[in-house]
Amino acid sequence: MILIKEFEFDAAHYLPEYHGKCEKLHGHTYKLVVKVEGKPDHEGMIIDFIKLKELVKENVLIKLDHALINDLLAQPSAENIAVWVWQTLVPLLQAPNYKLFEVEVWETKTSGIVYRGEQDA
Repeated sequence: MILIKEFEFDAAHYLPEYHGKCEKLHGHTYKLVVKVEGKPDHEGMIIDFIKLKELVKENVLIKLDHALINDLLAQPSAENIAVWVWQTLVPLLQAPNYKLFEVEVWETKTSGIVYRGEQDA
């Protein structure tokens, strides 16, 4: 089973290694989707949605929401943001019955990235 939780955050960034309009400072309302793979526990849940929400808020959104993401990542592309989110959450979302499965980072309604830890393997 795959549990899914969506989040939104507003942030600014610029892409200094990119040559085009996105190299200039601009902002997005990002959508972050966190997916956890697992089996329901004795309470019938993979992980409590409230617990997942708190973990993401306390470890990811607090650093990204209403921030200049360049203060955190030198080249904050959607790809690099997804890798950072994965690396932040993967140690926190491991239990006998679940593990982090996938993160999605959407810059716009039509443009996003899916990451499953490929670079960490």
